[in-house]
Amino acid sequence: MKFLVFLGTVRDSAPPDPPRLGLSVAKACVSYYPGNPSAELIDPLDFDTESIFKPHFAYPRTKAPSRLQSLAEKIESSDGYVMVSPEYNHSMSPALAHLLNHFGSSLFSYKPSAIVTYSAGQWGGVRAAVGMRTFLSELGCLPVSAMIHIPKAHEVLAADGSFLENVNAERWTDYFARTFSQLKWWASAAKNHRQEINPHALIRSFKRDPSQRNTPRASN
Repeated sequence: MKFLVFLGTVRDSAPPDPPRLGLSVAKACVSYYPGNPSAELIDPLDFDTESIFKPHFAYPRTKAPSRLQSLAEKIESSDGYVMVSPEYNHSMSPALAHLLNHFGSSLFSYKPSAIVTYSAGQWGGVRAAVGMRTFLSELGCLPVSAMIHIPKAHEVLAADGSFLENVNAERWTDYFARTFSQLKWWASAAKNHRQEINPHALIRSFKRDPSQRNTPRASN
């Protein structure tokens, strides 16, 4: 199976220090995924979406910018997603929402996701996770029940995503595994069922314009 780990930060300068605390968290998610499936880190700094104003689905077929098309293909071919976000004003990262909002829910739908939050403070971004559940459910990749929260992440993880020597790496690995094992189980179940029954053939995807979501008009 294939998973994408979305990093929800575009900060690249200090302060704070380290400037991209989330990068070490995302690397840890890739490194400590149980069962060794394929996991790829998606860094918003690699896609320059600030210069792209239209979402992927607004372009004619095969006419989207190459960086958007490439990521769309990766999203569509993946079996599940890990969403890594800091907490800004008790909410998820605007950078993560901005990146994900370039793509329609039809690419994410019928696959599970996992929520991973972090902070330099004591709460580990748990309040951001509340809103992320609603956001990801609307996107179609329903989050599994277990979540990962990392308070004072700079005291837990090194820059390469490995656990620092002063922490109990075994307990942290078990903590990660609880969430990722759920994600892997649901991803496997969903993949097997998609191969048996194509959900997009049962339920039409909205790909033309927002009015497709409207309720039917009452007849005159």
